[in-house]
Amino acid sequence: MVLLGCLGLATQKAAAQRSRIWRVAYLVSGRSSATAPVIKDTLRSLGYEEGKNLVFDVREAEGRYSALPELMRQLLQSKPDVIIAEATPAIAVAQKATSTIPIVMSPSTDPIGSGFVKSFAKPGGNITGVANMFGDLTAKTLDIVRLVFPNVRTLGVLTSNNPTHPALFEVARHAAAKIGISADRYIAPNPEDVKKAYQDMSDAGCDVVYVLADPIRPSLPSIALEYQLPSVFQVNSYTELGGLMSYGPDILPLFVKAAHYVDRILKGGNPAEIPVEQPTQFVFAINLRTAKALGLSIPENVLIMADKVIE
Repeated sequence: MVLLGCLGLATQKAAAQRSRIWRVAYLVSGRSSATAPVIKDTLRSLGYEEGKNLVFDVREAEGRYSALPELMRQLLQSKPDVIIAEATPAIAVAQKATSTIPIVMSPSTDPIGSGFVKSFAKPGGNITGVANMFGDLTAKTLDIVRLVFPNVRTLGVLTSNNPTHPALFEVARHAAAKIGISADRYIAPNPEDVKKAYQDMSDAGCDVVYVLADPIRPSLPSIALEYQLPSVFQVNSYTELGGLMSYGPDILPLFVKAAHYVDRILKGGNPAEIPVEQPTQFVFAINLRTAKALGLSIPENVLIMADKVIE
């Protein structure tokens, strides 16, 4: 009788799980047009479908980070079961807003240094998810810059108000100094400030621009071309938009992983005990059309290194 009772309770619990409508909130530092479909497609493959058992609520700041607290407030009104937070600005706002609702980072640049988790193996709170390792790739990226631009002397490092950027700039500055390049920081707080930052870098005589990881600012490659400033990006999506070169983790698979984190949590997983994952796929991409527009010839040894060449 006891066994039958337990089986009955388990069956009822499984039925309740299947019939429940799950609410997933997605707080986006940039834009969601590329990432939200990836997350929703993956959730669909895992059995969650909008209109049946899933409500997927999106709010996007479009690069204006001051808007994030109000967007987070709006998302909390629907009482989500899980929050996905895209990039450090959104993760920080979500962390401040709730210590009880599970938060999935997608991705975070420095989860431990930012105070989001205690360790990768055991996050210890209501936050888990994926990291991106941008800081770890900086030295290799600047070695590539030296190969392509052997006479480079001054590097402009483009940043925003992303809270990880001061530390990432220091990493870039030290890595540049080791190979004889001086680096200066230029801040574009919002997307509309990018053109002014490029004007400042042009006036300062920067030879190359290193664009730190941030949610995509679509106009950035065309502005770089307008000022004839070769720009190297941490985020690999930029080369598809006309950026010259990029080296970093393959971004979209990180959002596939985020959906799997959501699934684990909705099935009862405790974010405090779910390890943070780091990317395993990295892409070095070159856009030869942009190189031609800039009057650049990419050395053969660099082309051989590339995972992706856009012609």
